[in-house]
Amino acid sequence: MSENFDRRLHPVRPDLAARAYEGRVQADRFVDGTIAQVTADRLAMRAEPRSDKPIDTELLFGETVTVFEETMEGWAWGQLETDGYIGWFSSDGVGVPEAPTHIVRALRTYRYPGPDLKFPPLGLISMGSKVTVMGSATTRGLDYALLSDGSAVVARHLAGLDRFEQDWVAVAEEFLGTPYLWGGRTSLGLDCSALVQLAAQAGGHDVPRDSDMQAAGAGEPVEASDLDALQRGDLVFWKGHVGIVQGPNRLLHANGHTMTVASEPLDRAVARIAENEFGNVTGIRRLSAE
Repeated sequence: MSENFDRRLHPVRPDLAARAYEGRVQADRFVDGTIAQVTADRLAMRAEPRSDKPIDTELLFGETVTVFEETMEGWAWGQLETDGYIGWFSSDGVGVPEAPTHIVRALRTYRYPGPDLKFPPLGLISMGSKVTVMGSATTRGLDYALLSDGSAVVARHLAGLDRFEQDWVAVAEEFLGTPYLWGGRTSLGLDCSALVQLAAQAGGHDVPRDSDMQAAGAGEPVEASDLDALQRGDLVFWKGHVGIVQGPNRLLHANGHTMTVASEPLDRAVARIAENEFGNVTGIRRLSAE
């Protein structure tokens, strides 16, 4: 290869690469890829096609992926449209794409086989999942959105694709108490950078997936030698970790210390984190005002 590429963001391997990289890299073959849509409630993405390998991230119901390869063992290698992340996932978890009309705004919502909360649910989809609404129905005073796959969800749990929250930190605060999960990206379990990404996206900010990517490109860097000068929504970075400033001396973060999304005094968090493998604060960034 003539360039060094981050395997998380560039569909390039010695044996296979996306057509767009032809002439830039050495590969045995180049492919265009096919567009697919996530049909699983959540779909684990890994660096290798092995179920015993750690999860890098998760793909959400209704998100779009470009599939570059499928194996006989049931694995697919592709790239998520939402944030460009690349990896391996089960090919059973994707299907024919449709144009989404709405996004899940609630922390999570059940998919029912019809518009009735008494029906046994088909699945549970999380904030950020995308759906295609084909109609509506009301049962015992509760409004439902009827989806293209024949299922139904509570209508007020959805939002239009162009609706954004003014206070995206308030969205992050909704995740308080959510279990910490390495590579997780749903309200059932998520990591520090996924908390930032999901909440920021609800506010209309496109944020990279991993904390090192966010430290390099989320918003603009802020020079703040005094922690008291930080503003609500500022992102505080350590090597391998990120947290969200809630207000004066308050930090919200998904962390391995409490194994939850937790809120704690910022100065106390900085002191504790300095004593472990993350070390001192490495940077602060601020998302642009919309």
